[in-house]
Amino acid sequence: MLVSRIIRPYNKLFKREKNIQTRWRDNDIYGHVNNAVYGEWIDSIVNKYLIEKCSLEPLKSPLIGFVVSSHCEYYSPISYPSKISAGLFVKRIEKASAVGGFIHVFVDRINRRPQTINDEMKKQLLSISNIID
Repeated sequence: MLVSRIIRPYNKLFKREKNIQTRWRDNDIYGHVNNAVYGEWIDSIVNKYLIEKCSLEPLKSPLIGFVVSSHCEYYSPISYPSKISAGLFVKRIEKASAVGGFIHVFVDRINRRPQTINDEMKKQLLSISNIID
């Protein structure tokens, strides 16, 4: 089994990692993982952290996160049957959003308006950042 572990400038920033096994269906006609799959991986690692560490309950929490921006930098192709290590860190925290390669804005479930990130969530997000509060 191949393990993709490409060292890039951001790797030293990662505070949390999740191993992901590529699937046969992830490959596209060019023989590598399709770019859309990377977004799924990012979404999975972010939401796993929010659920496990920030007490997010996607169907019940009064605060929910909307992705308002995302980007991905590709350094080398990956293809099935590789395993990858997806890294997570927070670059910046604002009143209602946390910024990384994915920008999540936390909004009220009912009115969908930005809300202040609560202290516990902010604490957990700071724990995976290089930000000094």
